Amino acid sequence: MVRYLKVKSPLGELLLVSDGEALTGLYFAGRKHVPARRGWVLSTAHPVLRRAAKQLEEYFKGRRTTFSLPLRLSGTEFQKRVWDQIARVPYGQTISYTDLASRAGAPAAVRAAGTTTGRNPVSIIIPCHRIVGKTGSMCGFAGGLEKKRILLDHEASNASAMGS
Repeated sequence: MVRYLKVKSPLGELLLVSDGEALTGLYFAGRKHVPARRGWVLSTAHPVLRRAAKQLEEYFKGRRTTFSLPLRLSGTEFQKRVWDQIARVPYGQTISYTDLASRAGAPAAVRAAGTTTGRNPVSIIIPCHRIVGKTGSMCGFAGGLEKKRILLDHEASNASAMGS
């Protein structure tokens, strides 16, 4: 059974999704790639969803730089490699799509790495906002470029306040 929880954030409403054991989705309400909620059950007390909501709150308050949640992501082996490499980009830092493709073992697959980044099912948790164009330019983000800029600015200001 798919469970979900809506949470408020500085970026607007977020939709957290769980299969009951792990977080399977984090989506910006009303944006791209949000699955249809057929048969989903609203679950305000589910432990995985509550834990994700609490960690997101801590992140937005500048008290958390990494997430510790059980994740279950559906995707191809390439997608999983790309998402794994995105998860390794440190808080407050960015890498290019070119670097991401290389780190995922497919240096010629820059476009595919970009598409996969946009299909990240747990945005923010796997910080796809940290992936930028070759020159540092803002490129694509399922939540919208304004939200990507807000997340990068949030991390930059908190990283410098922490002395990182």
